[in-house]
Amino acid sequence: MTTRGLRAGLIGLGSMGRNHARILAGLEGVEFVAAVDPLGDKSGASQGVPVLPAVADLVALGVDYAVVACPTAMHEEVGVALAEAGVCALIEKPLADTVDGARRLVDAFESRGLIAGVGHIERCNPALRNLRTRLEAGELGDVYQVVTRRQGPFPHRIADVGVIKDLATHDIDLTSWVTGQDYESVSAHIVSKSGRPHEDMVSAVGRLTDGTMVNHLVNWLSPLKERFTSVTGERGCFIADTLTADLTFHSNAAISTEWEALRAFRGVAEGDMIRYAIPKREPLLVEHELFRDAVLGLDADICTLRQGLRTVEVAASVLESAESGRTQHLGRLESVPGSVAR
Repeated sequence: MTTRGLRAGLIGLGSMGRNHARILAGLEGVEFVAAVDPLGDKSGASQGVPVLPAVADLVALGVDYAVVACPTAMHEEVGVALAEAGVCALIEKPLADTVDGARRLVDAFESRGLIAGVGHIERCNPALRNLRTRLEAGELGDVYQVVTRRQGPFPHRIADVGVIKDLATHDIDLTSWVTGQDYESVSAHIVSKSGRPHEDMVSAVGRLTDGTMVNHLVNWLSPLKERFTSVTGERGCFIADTLTADLTFHSNAAISTEWEALRAFRGVAEGDMIRYAIPKREPLLVEHELFRDAVLGLDADICTLRQGLRTVEVAASVLESAESGRTQHLGRLESVPGSVAR
């Protein structure tokens, strides 16, 4: 594969598929061979490549990997078909709509030694990548809490899953990824106000394996679009806005006191605020470049299927907690997604 360009295909020309097609058409070292969509190319998004009716037709053309951007409920069927054909795959998040389906996908690709990843795009957001690097360098000291807010109007393209599997999986994955920690427990409440069969608002609290507190607020019921992540720790607070890819740091200023009775209390004080100037490359392009490199056998930080499976497991526990009214405790993950040195 290293002596020629990789041959890639795309499955699904919907809202995300159109963006994947645009990136694939211009991706260095990759030939965009064809797309698959039983409904054809209604929006003219195929970038001029043939649009085929079935996955088998794409496999017959000979591809090194495929991007799976069809509805979540079809991920397992499509992914297993690709694995059985020996084709590597980048599967849009969430990995599958059920835990069992996600496990079957992991088995299908791992048993054949194929490269596969999950499109958790927030890992490629410039603000979060910079934040993770700073946490790894120990700039925050001990991490106390991660808070995320992800809200906005209902996206009418989503019909097969609720807000937990579609949106909260972003926050679950990015929290584990930036901190290098796994989820230990979750407790949640949900609301369904839009008349759909799935939940459209969730408020969840959790605890990571190192004791870090986690709070997630996710909904499709707000006219305000917000993508907010804050990480609070010993030396201050990082705030990432993934809509604008901005990262700011609010430092914890140390203030000495001569009042003997207060010396034992270690409080915080408002310090300097820094807004970092960081390169802002398109996250989807970065995601494709990383996966291309992984298929080529290069060292690339992609979201593995096992990490994608864990995110599905945590999301299922969030839903179970909301439905049962009880805190859900998660078993240990075989491999934590990255390690953060503090």
